[in-house]
Amino acid sequence: MDLQIPPVDQFQVFIICAARVAGFINGTTIIFDRHVPTLFKAGYVVMLSLVLFPIMSPFIPKGPLEMGPFFFLIVNETLVGLIIGLMVTLIFTAIQFGGTVIGYQMGFAAANVFDPQNQNQTSLISEFNNVFAIFLFLALNVHHVFIRAAVKSYEILPPGKLDLSHAAIPYLLGLSSKMFVLSLQFSAPVLAMLLLSGLILGILARIFPQLNVFLLSYPLNIGISFIVIGLTLNMASILLRREFDSIPERINTLLHFMN
Repeated sequence: MDLQIPPVDQFQVFIICAARVAGFINGTTIIFDRHVPTLFKAGYVVMLSLVLFPIMSPFIPKGPLEMGPFFFLIVNETLVGLIIGLMVTLIFTAIQFGGTVIGYQMGFAAANVFDPQNQNQTSLISEFNNVFAIFLFLALNVHHVFIRAAVKSYEILPPGKLDLSHAAIPYLLGLSSKMFVLSLQFSAPVLAMLLLSGLILGILARIFPQLNVFLLSYPLNIGISFIVIGLTLNMASILLRREFDSIPERINTLLHFMN
């Protein structure tokens, strides 16, 4: 059986398509963790590109391209994909940061684990929040919405049309600042209860000087934190769902700014 080799122009179109797909999938930080094998990453990108290729190909320039323009388009599309994936990365980063703050305040500063994704030590509560957000992300089928928004990006921003000289950079900076607000909202209930607990323990220390408040604060803060986290999981899921629902709108706004 003769093996048919695809035309050069069609192969170039597929590579350009795969560049944006690899960019936005890599930006999600869910599939492309450091501990995921490289072969699986490459296979996932190729399979997803094959599925999306018939939809995306009408928006990609046809005809054989020279090496210079072809390389420029690959870099351009990879950058666009990474910026699209940044919409999801910012949310997960905010959640992990909020968990880190909670962990330090509740007394888990020394109870860290090694994170293979970032190659550093991370808080246990931060990992719990990250896993909770990933499960919610998949349970709500946000990955389907995210892929549809990425496919629609070809209609708004065709290959080779990236322009960061407009309002795209200020918009990204504004989203980054909002993520600090999100991390504060995510950790606010626990921090408020820990603040109240510290106030009560301070009053008890003044009333009963013989009470070892320092020794008592560790189990008390840990128990209060776990109780508040359990009671506010529903509120946290509502907060995360609101952020996940806003991903398509943010992607469309950003793509219009980059056009």
